[in-house]
Amino acid sequence: MEEEEKIKKALLKKALGYSADEVVMEYATDEEGLPKLIKKKVTKKHFSPDISAIKVLFEKYYKTYAEEIAGMTDSELEEERERLLQIIKEEEGGN
Repeated sequence: MEEEEKIKKALLKKALGYSADEVVMEYATDEEGLPKLIKKKVTKKHFSPDISAIKVLFEKYYKTYAEEIAGMTDSELEEERERLLQIIKEEEGGN
């Protein structure tokens, strides 16, 4: 997976909110002075959606319709026009 895709996936996760396990482990030393696990506590922690991540995600990865149109060639604009006219005809025929 390329780096940009990893970043997009991480931003999406943070933007939508997620849950994760939080692990707390306590150790004590045994008779030989070696660490020994004495308590392990696992709790589910919820991270709420992050507005800043949502903003970055939309600014970087999602174009507005106006931005998409501005970047189209003449032939792409003609195809989009035909597509929209077809939608209008279907809507008028359905009403």
